[in-house]
Amino acid sequence: MNIVELRQYTLHPGARDTLIELFEREFVTGQQSAGITVGGRFRDLDDPDRFVWLRAFPDMTHRRRALEAFYTGPGWRKHRDTANATMSDSTNVLLLRGPGFTPPPGAGEVVATICHPPDADAFDAYAARHLAPGHALHRTEHAANDYPLLPVRTGEDVRVWFGAAEAPPWPARRLRLEPVPAQRATPPPG
Repeated sequence: MNIVELRQYTLHPGARDTLIELFEREFVTGQQSAGITVGGRFRDLDDPDRFVWLRAFPDMTHRRRALEAFYTGPGWRKHRDTANATMSDSTNVLLLRGPGFTPPPGAGEVVATICHPPDADAFDAYAARHLAPGHALHRTEHAANDYPLLPVRTGEDVRVWFGAAEAPPWPARRLRLEPVPAQRATPPPG
């Protein structure tokens, strides 16, 4: 299992495509070079000003080192002002433990469920009946955020999964997401 961040950015009206283009062009390979696994990137189908994405790390130590490398690196420093200008809030971040998630190529709408079960035993019984390995189940990672420059939500115990399943009997939020197609790197001229 990996350490996974589920990041939900609220953007200024009309800025989502600007951020997605910049993100795909500049930030995917920059993060990968720093040792970050960039997972699914999505447009929220119910909110035109929301961009949702995931990234994963082998453990918390690698997370801190990879984030330090990326956010002090030349790619982020060069484009951060443009990226930050698209966002009104980038603090809706869940720190999770799970397999990560990237939709298969050509996938249509993806449903992500964020659930607040009352206790682990009740949730485990629900999951045994309704969730399969393909749902990519994630659970809250309760380790302290050791990269405080990027806040994460704390004081919650959530479960997150992807794909259709019977609605849980507890408070849950379902996100209808459209995958952002990965851009192919353009080879250098010559």
